[in-house]
Amino acid sequence: MAGQKLLIIDDGKTIRMQVRDMLPKGTFEVLEAQDGLEGLNLIRQERPNLILLDFFMPRMNGWEVLEKMQAQRELQTIPLVVMSGRKEEVTEKVPQLFDSYEFIEKPFDQKALIGAIKSAMAKAKKRQLTVVTPPKPAEQVPEKPLTGTGEIQELKAQIRVLNDKDSKMQAEIDGLKKQIHQIMTFIKQKKS
Repeated sequence: MAGQKLLIIDDGKTIRMQVRDMLPKGTFEVLEAQDGLEGLNLIRQERPNLILLDFFMPRMNGWEVLEKMQAQRELQTIPLVVMSGRKEEVTEKVPQLFDSYEFIEKPFDQKALIGAIKSAMAKAKKRQLTVVTPPKPAEQVPEKPLTGTGEIQELKAQIRVLNDKDSKMQAEIDGLKKQIHQIMTFIKQKKS
């Protein structure tokens, strides 16, 4: 579990410290950012396994961070908990946020935090299934039969490329499933 990284992005040092203290010891390598810009840079550099993101911050707010993450396919499936003391404002500004990401209202206790993390993992797993897009359909087979060995070789090469892409995507999916399973197992152990 030591390889799991959790990033707390919040402009309040007190919140960052409280969250760190609420997490079961040894669960995550905890990274911290004090604003959205710093947080986004850490997301890109460190590729955390879980993000706790304050919605209202200076320089770059949580919504802007989320939009930047959505623009990069490899960041779209990271489990994310949005934090704010102003739930009504968040709901009003971006109601669709709650479908894909978990929300926790400040102040919160350890039980609420652990519950939000579990829910964020489950929602990320659902998102993962929708983010992985199937390969583009193959071009129409020509009506005339293939006659040249060059055409056949080219088709074989295209098939190899598609098979390689498929293998890489499956490996990424398997890796994400393994990470989610490890985190869920650890959380279950800590609850009991």
